[in-house]
Amino acid sequence: MIKFLLLIGLLVLLFGGGAKAIVAGGAKSLDLADKLLGSGKGARLLLADQPYGRGVRQSLDIWVPEQTQAGDRLPVVVFFYGGGWGSGERQSYGFAGRALANQGFVVVIPDYRLVPKAHWPDFLEDAAAAVAWTHRHIGELGGDPDRIALMGHSAGAYNAVMLALDPVWMRAAKSDASVIRGVAGLAGPYDFLPFEKGGMADRAMGKVRPREKTQPIHYARGDAPPLWLASGDEDETVRPRNSRNLSAAIERLGGSATLRVYPGMGHTGIVMALAAPFRAKGPVLEEATDFLRGVTARRVAPAAGAQ
Repeated sequence: MIKFLLLIGLLVLLFGGGAKAIVAGGAKSLDLADKLLGSGKGARLLLADQPYGRGVRQSLDIWVPEQTQAGDRLPVVVFFYGGGWGSGERQSYGFAGRALANQGFVVVIPDYRLVPKAHWPDFLEDAAAAVAWTHRHIGELGGDPDRIALMGHSAGAYNAVMLALDPVWMRAAKSDASVIRGVAGLAGPYDFLPFEKGGMADRAMGKVRPREKTQPIHYARGDAPPLWLASGDEDETVRPRNSRNLSAAIERLGGSATLRVYPGMGHTGIVMALAAPFRAKGPVLEEATDFLRGVTARRVAPAAGAQ
């Protein structure tokens, strides 16, 4: 009965113009809406609260397609949530885990250290440690360690793209950036100097000198893993020029970057479109997973003696 009443309440919110109320409730409300209004089939939580380090915020959850077996070798997506480097928790992003697992991926959702207890580069070190852990262990959990891609929204997209562009972070985690096959970034900040005084970026990395060290565009290179950079044209939190500028810089250097700007979509809407009740906002899930399938496609070694 309680679940039924919650479902009725959500339907009233959604179809009574209350999507704004769900947005105001944050990712936790969005996850609840996805649980109650989605099919509930096709994905399952394989592991919860799995440590990848020793810190309180260094744990992750793993979602898998429902029928996954231990011996499977499925493509893997490590998803980093946003929140301005100052908020967020992996338990609220089950909607992303279910969405991507339903598309055939093993999905890893890590927590990472946040402002004000942490600052740049703490969250990058945690992100790299989570990917390194995934590369070492995902083969035991139905995933293919040779087919790992990253995905993130907002600050999470920043983390993911920084790992792909600057090899120092994965090396520091005793791994290598070559394990990253590609990155799908949703509304990520990649070229955002000068910092707004007192803003989220200023609080997270305002003491870093030179400040260019904090900018993904500073590390643009032609041999980087392929990037898929998506923004909404109504995003006033992280403006689309971030994705446009980084995409153009990568292409100028001979690399692979796909730019996608969704009309009528804002900063929150682009991640909401991963959740079942809001997929009509735009084909974000469909197009992101097309990219992720492409970069994690199996690489077949040439036969012995082949030229």
